[in-house]
Parts: sequence; C-alpha cells; structure tokens
Amino acid sequence: MKKEKNQNNKNTPPQKPKFSAYWIYAIAIMIFIGMQIFSGSFGGVAKTTPSDFQTFIQNGDVARVVIVNKNKARVYLTQEAMAKEIHKKAAGEGFLDNGGINPNYEFEFGDLQNFEDTIKVAKAEGKIESYNFVTENNIWGDLLISILPLVLLIGIWILIMRRMAGGGAGGPGGQIFNIGKSKATLFDQNTNVKTSFKDVAGLEGAKEEIQEIVDFLKTPDKYTALGGKIPKGALLVGPPGTGKTLLAKAVAGEAKVPFFSLSGSDFVEMFVGVGASRVRDLFKQAKDKSPSIIFIDEIDAIGRARGKNNFSGSNDERENTLNQLLTEMDGFGTNTNVIVLAATNRADILDKALMRAGRFDRQIYVDLPDLRERREIFEVHLKPITKSPDIDMDFLAKQTPGFSGADIANVCNEAALIAARKDKKTVEKQDFLDAIDRIIGGLEKKNKIVTKEEKRAIAIHEAGHATASWVLEHAAPLVKVTIVPRGQSLGAAWYLPEERLIVRTSQMLDEMCATLGGRAAEEVIFNEISTGALSDLEKVTKQARAMITIYGLNEKIGNLTYYDSSGQNEYGFTKPYSEETAKMIDKEISVLVETQYQRAISLMKKHKEQLIQLADILIEKEVIFKDDLERVFGPRPFNNKEVAEKQLPA
Repeated sequence: MKKEKNQNNKNTPPQKPKFSAYWIYAIAIMIFIGMQIFSGSFGGVAKTTPSDFQTFIQNGDVARVVIVNKNKARVYLTQEAMAKEIHKKAAGEGFLDNGGINPNYEFEFGDLQNFEDTIKVAKAEGKIESYNFVTENNIWGDLLISILPLVLLIGIWILIMRRMAGGGAGGPGGQIFNIGKSKATLFDQNTNVKTSFKDVAGLEGAKEEIQEIVDFLKTPDKYTALGGKIPKGALLVGPPGTGKTLLAKAVAGEAKVPFFSLSGSDFVEMFVGVGASRVRDLFKQAKDKSPSIIFIDEIDAIGRARGKNNFSGSNDERENTLNQLLTEMDGFGTNTNVIVLAATNRADILDKALMRAGRFDRQIYVDLPDLRERREIFEVHLKPITKSPDIDMDFLAKQTPGFSGADIANVCNEAALIAARKDKKTVEKQDFLDAIDRIIGGLEKKNKIVTKEEKRAIAIHEAGHATASWVLEHAAPLVKVTIVPRGQSLGAAWYLPEERLIVRTSQMLDEMCATLGGRAAEEVIFNEISTGALSDLEKVTKQARAMITIYGLNEKIGNLTYYDSSGQNEYGFTKPYSEETAKMIDKEISVLVETQYQRAISLMKKHKEQLIQLADILIEKEVIFKDDLERVFGPRPFNNKEVAEKQLPA
C-alpha cells in the first residue's frame, strides 16, 4: 500500500502557487514606498543638531551651507575640518568618495528667519564661505500622494464588487449583473427532502387537495384525457401556525418534479424593475424544468391589492412585480405544466386579479385543528419525546382548544424542557400541563412581592371569575384558578371552552358576565374597584362591539354589519356609518357591558358566602381546581344537561 501511495505521489505534478492579482498590487505599493524613501535624500549623510552646528561655526569647520525647502540644512565641511577626529564619521560617510557632492551633515531647524540671521552673522565674520537656498521636489512622492485616493477608491470598488458577487460566480449573492435573477431554492431528485404527507397530521381536506395537485403532475394524461385542464395554482389560506408551509414541504418531499421555493419578500428590492425581472426569471427556470411546482410563501408581500397603499404618486415597484406575476400565471404563452402554490394568512388584502380562476383556481383553507386533529398532531410531535406510558393523547387534545399546530409543537418541546429541568427520565402529564400554563399565561413569578391586601384583592377577583363561570349556564367550565403572578398578570383562571361552530346571544352574554365577575366581586366585598380588571374590560368591550357592529345582535342597530371581508375599509379614512349611528353604537356598547356588570354584581351578592370561602381557600393554597369548587358550590347544575346533550345521536 505504501508503494502505491508513493507511485501516486510521483505521478502527481507538484502544485505550483496560484497566481493572484494581489501580488501585483503589493509589488506596485512597495515600489512607490521605495521611491518615496530613497528618491529625495542622500545616502550616507550624518545627522547633527542645530546646537552642534553652532559649535562647528565657532570652530571654523563649515565651508558651505545649503538650505533646502526652508526647513532643512545641509552642511559641507572644509578640508581642514575633515582631518579632525570629531568629523571622521562624516568623512567616512561619503565626502571623500563622492568628490565633494554629498554633504557631510544634515539637520532640520525651526524658524527660518532666526537660522538665516545666524548664517549671515557667521558669513560676515568669515566663518562660512557661502550659503544658498534650493527647492527640491519629490516627483515620485508627489505622484504617489496624488494618485493614492484614486487607488483607494478603485480598491474599495473592487472589494464591494467581490462581496456582492459572493466570492465569485455562482456564489450566494450572484454577480452584480445577476441581481435580477430569481432567488428561488430548487428541490429536485438530487435534493433529500424528508418531509412527507405522513408528517402532516390532521388537515385531511387540505392534504387531499394538495395530493391531487401532485398527482396532476405525475400522471397528467389521466386528467387531460377527458378534456380537463390541470389547475394553474392553489392558494393555502389560514391563521398563522396551522401548517401551510409544512404542507408545501410535504409537496416538495412527495412530488417527483422540480420544486422551486421562495418567499414573497424575495422579489422586493431597492432597485427598480428587479422584482418583475426575478418573476420572469423564476418562471423561465420553471418552464425549462417543466412539469414543475413554484411555491411562494407569504405572497401578500407582493400580492396586496393595487392602488390601496400607493400614496407617493410615483411608480410602485411592488405593483410592477404583481403585474408581471399575473401575466406569467395566466397570460399569452403561459405554460400549463407549471403549477403555482402560495400561502398567506391575509387573503382579504390580496388583489382580486390574483384570486380569480385561471390563476389560483383553488383556495384551500387551512383552519385551526379540531379535537381529533389536535390528537393526531400530538401523536406526531410526541414521537421523538421520551414520554411516560400514562400520557393520554385525548386529554392533551382537550386541554389545548384553539391551539394551532405550531402551538402544539411548542407545548411538546416546552414539556420536554421542563422535565429535563427537573431531572426526570420521562416527560409526565404534569409537565405537559405546566407547559400549557406557561404558554397561555407566561412564566410564573413566585418571587414577585405582593402585600397581604393585594393578595386578598387578587384572590377575591379570581374567585369572582370562578363563581360566575360556575353558576352561569353557558360560561366555559373552569379548570383551575391561581393567584401566582404569571407574565404581566397577577392571577389567572383557566377554562375549557366548548368548541362551537356557531355562538348564540345568550352564550356570548354569559361569557361577558363571567369575564366581569372579577371586578363585580371586588365591588361587592371591598365596596370599591381597582385597576386589576384591565384585560377583562378590554375583552368585554371588544366582544360587545363585535356583537353590535359585526354580528348584528343588537335590537336598536338592527340586522346590520359594518364588517368588510375584503379589507378595503382598512385604507379608508371614513367610517361606514354616520355620526348619529356612531353615537348609538357607543351608547349600546356601554349599555350592554353595564347590564352584564350589574348582572355579575347580583350573582356575587347572591353567592357572597361561597365567594369569600373560595377566596380563603385560594389564599391558602394559591391554586384551586374544579374539585375545590364542587366542595364549595356543590355539583354544577348544568353538567347533567350537557352530558345528556352530548350523548344524543347526531
């Protein structure tokens, strides 16, 4: 083996050092520096000082003085002085060898007038034969100084160009002339994308639509044989964190065709015309590799409705990009073998021309997961986690209403971190509950200083919420109440809301009353109110405004809604109703909230003893659960009715 290695080394020619343009730069700089140093001075000239020069004059050793550029003096000694011991160094430096051309000494002086007076006096006394003035110009030094700024500018320009080029052609940034090229990332058979549809839990309807699009590209003849056309595009719409981008990743992993992925912001650039150029280049690449898929994430960055935010009156680069995208998706010469997928959570602001059939033929709504889908999502995210055998997926799914897929992934990760922080070998049920509490309410702040009076006020407030939710039929069932500060709140109550598809007026009113139960309890017990109900007031005010202006649940305003699903009112400066209607809306909101507040006060007065008892337990334990409420109030009177309704056949 060693012989073969040596033979290979012999056959391999020795590597020569690679030529670099920086060598030329370094050599040129060294030449200029050398010229600057050696061009304007004499070699072998001894240095002296003005005081020593005065001594030379007194001794009669100076023959001639040459004043250079009014700041430097060159001293030539007499023949007699050259024989003296003190001048042997000056003599050896070159006076005798150079035929008297080079000076013997050289020094710099300060004030020219004083030095010239000294020379004149010495000449008048006969101690100096002559003196004269000369002016010397360093041609190479002056040239270096004059062209140095230009050289620096050229060097900086070359550096910037190299940085923009990303270290050469094909680098991450591309050359300066490639700024209009697409920034899309290509996934094809050479790219290992591990995400598949098996990794996407829930979203059955969306997955079915997406899988059909992938099947279009795999077997187009199956669908075109009957005269059908392959869809041009599909738009994924839904709240943040519901899995829109994850679906696109699954398409990239499942489809055996080239997949171009980029964000809507990748088209946006400070240079005019770059966005449209990148759209053209993107579709050109996709057509060259057709059949293919283009995925544009957060398409609202370029797809916003035109004319809504162009206040400058000038050319809008974003609109040009959108116009080019519209033309490429469905215009003259459009290639039908390119399918465009896009994702957004702001479909209401997209341009109507972008949403029409022929461009985005299908709009796939990706909603928040329901109970069954949350269970499937938990199963996916709990696979890599070492969990306790008694973990119940159904229980976790019930504890996370309104959570998106991203929220559930965060719960699983946070539970694993909490278990690791406690040095556990497995992730247990309580770790998941703590993780859910932390995500909803924030981090516990047990070291926060709270006085006894404040603690009792917080306990009364939270007990008021618990009391109202327990005695009201349509209020969400309580899970637990705590007076341990979390995040920005001093106390918190956890509910398990019923997942309804429609909400009735009585249900919304009960929820508002339960929300105002905290402030009502403070007024009943302390006969005064505090600032602790800020979030409660914000919630009920928004809810009351929605009931009146959006859902049409108010008798005086009537069956009207001022909600605009197109989002066009967002850019308007006027309200869609008159001043008289605005006054009426404000009055009805106030009446609605005040009515539920008085209702909450009457409930607190009716159950005052249980309220105080519950607050005392809360002060003692800091956390109370559903069982504690049952001991104080007895069984909830609506439980049997709820159970009976759930057992009825659908």
